[in-house]
Amino acid sequence: MAETVEKLTKKSEDPSKWYLDLIRMAKLADYGPVRGTFAIRPYGYAIWERIQRDLDDRFKATGHVNAYFPLFIPESYLKKEAEHVEGFDPEVAWVTHAGREELEERIAVRPTSETIICEFYRRWIHSYRDLPVLVNQWSNFVRWEKVTRPFLRTIEVLWQEGHTVHATADEAREEVLRMLGVYRDCFRETLSIPVLTGVKSPSERFAGAVETFTCEALMGDGRALQSATSHDLGQNFARAFDITFLDENQDRVYPYQTSWGFSTRSVGALILVHGDDRGLKLPPKLAPTQAVVVPIWRGNNKGEVRREAEALYEELKDAGLRMEVDLDEEHSPGWKFNEHELRGVPVRVELGPKDIEKGQAVLVRRDTGEKEFVERKAIPGRLTELMGEIGDNMLKEAAAFRDANTRQAGSYDEFKEIIAEKRGFVVAPWDGTEETEAKIKDDTKATIRLLPFEREEGKDLVSGKPGKTAVFARAY
Repeated sequence: MAETVEKLTKKSEDPSKWYLDLIRMAKLADYGPVRGTFAIRPYGYAIWERIQRDLDDRFKATGHVNAYFPLFIPESYLKKEAEHVEGFDPEVAWVTHAGREELEERIAVRPTSETIICEFYRRWIHSYRDLPVLVNQWSNFVRWEKVTRPFLRTIEVLWQEGHTVHATADEAREEVLRMLGVYRDCFRETLSIPVLTGVKSPSERFAGAVETFTCEALMGDGRALQSATSHDLGQNFARAFDITFLDENQDRVYPYQTSWGFSTRSVGALILVHGDDRGLKLPPKLAPTQAVVVPIWRGNNKGEVRREAEALYEELKDAGLRMEVDLDEEHSPGWKFNEHELRGVPVRVELGPKDIEKGQAVLVRRDTGEKEFVERKAIPGRLTELMGEIGDNMLKEAAAFRDANTRQAGSYDEFKEIIAEKRGFVVAPWDGTEETEAKIKDDTKATIRLLPFEREEGKDLVSGKPGKTAVFARAY
């Protein structure tokens, strides 16, 4: 009986369908019974776990500790910071009943944790000796999104949110930028995704923040994705929640706060940045399986090839590589090759009778498709080397794509043409007004993704007024 292989929609023909097909076929996630909710399947969760572990190590290396805060937040807490509640109110899920009894006060299901955490900080912080507070929590949040897509925009999201408290504004700003750098490095070094960093425009700023800094990545379809944010909260929440401490002069003063977050959107970014018509392409640092041994047997040699494949698998596993050996007897080697490519396994190790005779195996890279014939004794070392080479090459390819799709616009007509036909990042001066920002959004659906740290002066393409560099794109 001939094997049936479901064909993945081509990324170039229909990126949206390709994305949804790939999530289903690679068994990353599945739809929940409530609109906008999703179950993350074991393979998808294994990828998230590796991202989580990487980031958690980075947080702890910078002096942060983990804690956990309540999921349920009284409505009165949200209302204490007016700009904050206004920014989140359209997306908040409310609990109004407990069993059959109506609650006296509505309770929000965590849309973010600033307000509930501030209540605890008010109790815990008394003196300058209690500062800084460097706390992170791994949790979830709920925001009732109107348009959802697995990983990229869902009603319930897994994430981390850091919440720190400092004695001075300078210390808080230093923390905000340090954590932005932690995110940037994680994206580059672990996810092989080059991100742009900068400042959000006031209209895109986190509700209640003094300043929001962002990591913006360019997806393979030319849309941007806000991938992580770091917020300078100033004293806004401290004043709203009456968090004070006695400083070294014994004066009672308000501290300065930050918050910063990174979520399972990163899994969506991995798919959209690196995936191709054959499926996922996973950076080796994140791949649940870094290499898979596929034995190729025929007739009487099955037993020998199987034994050799299992022995090689054990040897490579002992070398510290995350390995699989595919001993499935129901499918052909070709079917297996397609399946492991779909799952994004970085290297396939092919082993047949002739390879055993020659004391070698064939290593096939997922990122380039290149094949290498490697002596058996050299395989562990070569595979270890390949893990670094593949990660570096994937970053290089993603950076080349981003750079090729970052364009300067010399006129507003050219700006609109680029956004409509080519997408990607468009760099152009902005006069700093909400009116111009809103017009561009209405005309093109593009928003200001960030204001670079180093901005050049120029003339705004819409108003003709003096402006400074901004980066625009359509976004998820």
